[in-house]
Amino acid sequence: MAIGKQHLLAFFMVLLLSGCSSKNDYGAELPYDAWRLGFLAPNYMEVWIETADVVDIKDRLFRRAMSGVAAIQTPPNLRGNPRGWPKRPGDGAGKHVFGADVPRLIYVRWQSLAEPQTYEAYIDIPESIRHTMLEVREKTYCKASKKWIKDYRELLVIGLAPGGVAKTWISGACLDPIEVSRVQGKVVEKGPYLGQSGGQYGLKLEPESQAYIDKFGIPYDSW
Repeated sequence: MAIGKQHLLAFFMVLLLSGCSSKNDYGAELPYDAWRLGFLAPNYMEVWIETADVVDIKDRLFRRAMSGVAAIQTPPNLRGNPRGWPKRPGDGAGKHVFGADVPRLIYVRWQSLAEPQTYEAYIDIPESIRHTMLEVREKTYCKASKKWIKDYRELLVIGLAPGGVAKTWISGACLDPIEVSRVQGKVVEKGPYLGQSGGQYGLKLEPESQAYIDKFGIPYDSW
C-alpha cells in the first residue's frame, strides 16, 4: 500500500525529533563498505545544500549526510548549456554514508542561488531500487582502466535545479545510471537556513553564472 506524502512527512518528523530506530524488516547487509550520496546542478545554476538527511531501511536517521556545494560546470564565454540533464550525470559532489544500510528516504533542503529561492524535497527510494543497489553486480567494461569488471550500483546521485526540481539516479563507477525519480520540491517559506540568516543566502553566484542568467534567463521548463 502506497504511503501518502502527509504520512511520509509525519514519519520523518518523528525521526527528526526522536532519533529512534525500529526493527529492520529488510534484513540486508551492504556488499560494499558504504554507498555514496552525491549532488549536481545544471550549468550555471549554482546550488548550496543546507542539509541532506538520510533514513535507511532500519529507520535510522543520518543527519547532514551531505551539505555544501553541488557539482556544477560554469564554462566561460557563456558556452555551457544548462537545459536538461546529461545522459550520464556523473557522481556529483558528495560523501560516502558510512554505517547506513541502503536508503529508504532522503530529505534535502537547498538554496537555488540562481533565483534565489530555498526549497526542500522528500525523495522516496523504492524497494526495487534498494534491491538493485544490493544485489545486482553487473559485468561492464570500464573505460578508465580499460578492463572488464563487476560493479555494484552504490552511487546515488541527485540533481537539483531551479524551480525546486530534484531528480535522482543510481549508478556504478563504470555503469550507466538508472533513473529513480523526479520530485517537485516545495518552497521553504522561512527562507534560507530556516529564517536564521535574515534572508541572506550562503553564497553569491560566480560571475560566469550571473552573466549567463542575465543574458538567457533560467530554463525552468527543461528539467
